[in-house]
Amino acid sequence: MSQVLFTNGALFDGQRHRGQGCVLVESGRILAVDRDLARDGAMVVDLEGGLLAPGFTDAHVHPIQGGLERLRCDLSGVDAREDYLETIATYAAAHPDAEWILGGGWAMPAFPGGTPTAAELDRVVPDRPVFLPNRDHHGAWVNSRALELAGIDEHTPDPSDGRIERDADGRPSGTLHEGATALVSRHVPRPTGADLHAALMAGQSYLHSVGVTSWQDAIVGAYSGIDDPASTYTSAAASGDLRSDVVGALWWERRLGVEQVADLVGRREAMTGGRFRATTVKIMQDGVAENGTAAMLEPYLDRCGHATTNRGHSFLDAAALREAVVALDAAGFQVHVHAIGDRGVREALDAFEGTDPARRHHVAHLQVVHPDDVRRFAGLGVAANMQMLWACLDDQMVDLTLPHLGPERSGWQYPFGDLHRTGARLAAGSDWPVSTPDPLQAIQVAVTRVEPGSDREPFLPEQSLPLETAFAAYTSGSAWANGRDDAGVLRPGAVADLVVLDRDPFAGPPEEIGQARVVSTWIDGRPVFEG
Repeated sequence: MSQVLFTNGALFDGQRHRGQGCVLVESGRILAVDRDLARDGAMVVDLEGGLLAPGFTDAHVHPIQGGLERLRCDLSGVDAREDYLETIATYAAAHPDAEWILGGGWAMPAFPGGTPTAAELDRVVPDRPVFLPNRDHHGAWVNSRALELAGIDEHTPDPSDGRIERDADGRPSGTLHEGATALVSRHVPRPTGADLHAALMAGQSYLHSVGVTSWQDAIVGAYSGIDDPASTYTSAAASGDLRSDVVGALWWERRLGVEQVADLVGRREAMTGGRFRATTVKIMQDGVAENGTAAMLEPYLDRCGHATTNRGHSFLDAAALREAVVALDAAGFQVHVHAIGDRGVREALDAFEGTDPARRHHVAHLQVVHPDDVRRFAGLGVAANMQMLWACLDDQMVDLTLPHLGPERSGWQYPFGDLHRTGARLAAGSDWPVSTPDPLQAIQVAVTRVEPGSDREPFLPEQSLPLETAFAAYTSGSAWANGRDDAGVLRPGAVADLVVLDRDPFAGPPEEIGQARVVSTWIDGRPVFEG
């Protein structure tokens, strides 16, 4: 295929909506962008009034975890307690030889207090251990057999970085939070190399189907019962099975210190090749708000509105985080920090003081940001890596988060509009399998601050983003965060990683943005998905 001409549709160029136009591609690169192009002999792609845009770059995603869950007991497609139990029972019956029942993807609001019980699982799988991480992968649902195999009982202390949910008598009730998940996950059978390769292929295909052409894998290391996927990426890159450009964020082991930097440098050199680059390090600074583990400046509230003693977890103390970031910056790494609570965000920003903006460091999630810290992103040159789909009044927000934050802090959540107005670099990612990897669903929420299909009121509508800004974050912004200045844009010389949509979201109402569908996805001027 020498030349491809995209015509008869609108263009988004990575920054701006350009209306009707044509794009000519040759040898994997964009040759020309204009309103009226014609080229004899070119393959013509009729956009049929839809939109041509740069392919989406997901700046924070876990495709191998997501792929494994799609291949195992996948709970992401249902939302109710009884539906979860029926899905688990059906999967267990269909896999009688499975030593463990594995998978995940359940949502906390389906259960009182966000904490399902072992007794519920025992009803449908009484004979085999069950280990099912929830959608955010900061907790897991286990049955009595799994607790027994792991030796967890009323005498087992909580680990320093997690919590065992207990009943009134102190017995483990079936939900494990944060580091407590490792008490069971260490006993889970390890996936084989073939399992991980199949998971990567399934994850890659799914991402291509929603228009994602490149991504940053936010954890390349052993975490939450998943083996280190590094060799899976390197072998897929060597064989050509990895079709997308991928940046791997090497996992920072929080029980170690800066002595691990030398090993990370060695891993970067050994693993980087082809379409895979291990040029980033991921630091998990805190947990999540809905289970009270996100690091907060002030204590969480109980359900009666009274202050508790819990301020969540900073997995690295501020001094250790600063030491780690400075050492990684000096070693030439980009640093990617998970920070959800206002204390976690502040500790991350403090750690980035004086580092090199050319590294393109970024902080992901940014659920609760103290107003004093919003302007610091632009000042420090630290990008805001947004998971835009979460910025709405969904059940998790209403039932599990707002009551424990209180009115003032609830108003500090996902301040995307303020970050944009103060000049912060914006990137976007899905955190799939925590939530859907569909960028169009997330972009709709960024613009409307309403969950797709919901009739609830907009959540902090003053923090909404213009549609062009949200699209730019998911294209040129995330490509920039991945160090690809020749991607995420429509301009001559740029790589021809493209997505064709069946309609122009800029031409319709904001509440219909997410209804647009991907017609085709292209990498280096060749189709990798055709719907």
